[in-house]
Amino acid sequence: MCIAIITTEHPQYPLILLNNRDEYLHRPTHEATWWPAPDGQVLGGYDLHRPAHGTWLGVTQQGRVAVLTNYREENEEIVIGARSRGLIPNAWLKSDPNARELPEEFAQRMIEEDGVKGVGGFSLCYGMMQDVVKSGNNGLAIISNRTPDIEGVIRLASTSGETHALSNAAYGDRSWPKVVNGEKWTKEAIKASIAKDESQDQLLDRLFSVLSTDTMPAKKENEEWDMYLNQLRHSIFVPSIGRDHLDEMNMPPHEIGDVVKQKAADATSGCYGTQKQIVILVDKDGKVSYTERTLYDNEAKPMENGKSERKFEFQVEGW
Repeated sequence: MCIAIITTEHPQYPLILLNNRDEYLHRPTHEATWWPAPDGQVLGGYDLHRPAHGTWLGVTQQGRVAVLTNYREENEEIVIGARSRGLIPNAWLKSDPNARELPEEFAQRMIEEDGVKGVGGFSLCYGMMQDVVKSGNNGLAIISNRTPDIEGVIRLASTSGETHALSNAAYGDRSWPKVVNGEKWTKEAIKASIAKDESQDQLLDRLFSVLSTDTMPAKKENEEWDMYLNQLRHSIFVPSIGRDHLDEMNMPPHEIGDVVKQKAADATSGCYGTQKQIVILVDKDGKVSYTERTLYDNEAKPMENGKSERKFEFQVEGW
């Protein structure tokens, strides 16, 4: 139940992206890094559970950016062997930097040529940082498994003063409190930071506070696990959950913070929660700040002091 918030509200940082990766805490994930050759232009984390090593969020030295959120389609059959959803952002980020494929061309390639059907529900927000920060451009694009054709591509972040959130429902679904609140609280955090003329670190602290806002309802007595999972739509931050589910599996004890949880049977079961938090700032001159906080290691143990932080800064080429 991830969330991505894209905003153009800040005058010093015309593009800001906030992201929570919510996942099973035993699922191994590589921390943010510059990717190995031949894709050394890409910065981001990636999945270690599946050999495809797909990602959910990344940026490149040339200014590409992509963030993916999944959602469950009740009536759509997932085709075995179809493209992994994690490879969809990879396709944009790993494009040949010298080819300079445009977002419109990528959308056409994905929708009309490679196809995005059969992979399950997803929304991909992607594009070039330059197309957001520099005036008169098209902003970012959103394609999904529901996008019918190139004319159906959604555009956002093409002007200043916009804030948009994506979560695990189709883009534009306003029934999710975490989406509505994420937009509202991000706007408020940026407004307060501007009013106080805060430093970059102070702004980051405010934005990470938004990502750490826990409004998850408590599980009711005898509430079925699948029903309780519907409550994830309420909270931007998801605390580690799943003890009752794992108790039923009679797994050996495994420490999660101060609460004895259970060790998962595999990487896609067990305790679930917000695993990583990322804030990306892009300033008017094309300097990018990428900060990732990891809350649990690959053994589902909480990181020391509650988080492990990695920060990268780079200048977009040819800005």
